[in-house]
Amino acid sequence: MSDFLSLLMFPSLMVFIIAGFPIAFSMIVVATIFGITQFGDAAAYQLLTKIEDTASNSILAAVPLFIFMGAVLERSGIAERLFGAIHLWTTRLPGGLGVGAIIMGTLFAASSGVVGATEAVIGMLAVPVMLKHRYDKRLISGTICASGSLGTAIPPSITVVVLGPVAGVSVGSLFSGLLIPGLLMATLFLLYIIGVSYLKPEMAPRIEETDQVSLGERLRISLFALLPTLALIFVVLGTILMGVATPTEAAACGALGAVVLALAYRNLTFKVLWHAAVRTMNISAMILLIVMGGSMFAGVFFAAGGMATMQSLLIGTGLDPWMILALILLITFIAGFVLDLISVVLIVIPIAMPIVRILGFDEIWFCVAFLVVLQTSYLTPPLAPAIFYLRAITPPEVTLKHMYAGVVPFIVVQLFVLGLVLAFPSLAMWLPDAMSGPSWK
Repeated sequence: MSDFLSLLMFPSLMVFIIAGFPIAFSMIVVATIFGITQFGDAAAYQLLTKIEDTASNSILAAVPLFIFMGAVLERSGIAERLFGAIHLWTTRLPGGLGVGAIIMGTLFAASSGVVGATEAVIGMLAVPVMLKHRYDKRLISGTICASGSLGTAIPPSITVVVLGPVAGVSVGSLFSGLLIPGLLMATLFLLYIIGVSYLKPEMAPRIEETDQVSLGERLRISLFALLPTLALIFVVLGTILMGVATPTEAAACGALGAVVLALAYRNLTFKVLWHAAVRTMNISAMILLIVMGGSMFAGVFFAAGGMATMQSLLIGTGLDPWMILALILLITFIAGFVLDLISVVLIVIPIAMPIVRILGFDEIWFCVAFLVVLQTSYLTPPLAPAIFYLRAITPPEVTLKHMYAGVVPFIVVQLFVLGLVLAFPSLAMWLPDAMSGPSWK
């Protein structure tokens, strides 16, 4: 097989995906076929080595732990209690329910890291209430999709846990580099909702029903709902950023903390633990199988000379480094239409990172920009995964037309944040440099 022939692995992969095969099995099958064609019997050893590498990667142990933590928070009713406490403080603001949904998305993303789970939980809690109070269906759709997408941009993100080892970059540094852009994005989401609700009150009618709740009662509810969740976020994210714990250790503490919280709220039952364990097993198996398939695919592609060919093709074009970077991000954006976030990471990053290093761009800065692009593609119609998650939890009266129109302003916000990250690298680099914590590879 010539070096150029190895590039056929990508169209072959797309054929399998379009034919309806699961992405993980598609990558495994393509890697096996091309590996045997190129290396014969030696391909078996190479593929088995990739399986062992995936199984022995300690960073990936954080994946099921983060998923379990989010599942316990969801199943035990802690997320519902948290949304109610946030709602007490935001209800008087223009678009208060939408503001509460974004804040809830930020907090839940910071204590879970699973994008689909974040959107599903917030949607099930907020959509019925927003419909009851006659919120515009476009605003509802955009708000829920945007709040759910924060699971990519707010650490600890499962996508980042997978991205770090694949890119050869510290997961802790990626978490700290992503924090400021992620919080900036959430803040701009809030400002948009407040602004459009103030200018067009008919899109988000004011709610006065909480006038009967005294300040003391609000403080009491917030104390018991918000503070424990914030403490859990600190245990997970704070310990990573301070260099006290590795991501895997912090995830273990977070999983234990979620169980302790459920026990403290007297919501810890065998049924809750069982459902959380089953959900963890299902999602973890899916993610880790995709990671294994991606590792096998990338290993064969590298060994067959595909990486060197891609580098020579891109660098040999004579394009400006920034144009090459823009091309990589455009490919990422398009791939996000048809593939899940983890698959895009596993396919694009092994090719992109060596090129990024050759061009002299900062690795952490590029990874943060990459994640913002990936999050934007998650929201962008017509194949936006966020819309398909929302479609599954909303009543028929919220149509695809509402959803497509509703996400557009939030996509604009994300592109604005991307522009800021590209124009001002310090947004992604300042906190990692300031924290100067240990490197966890």
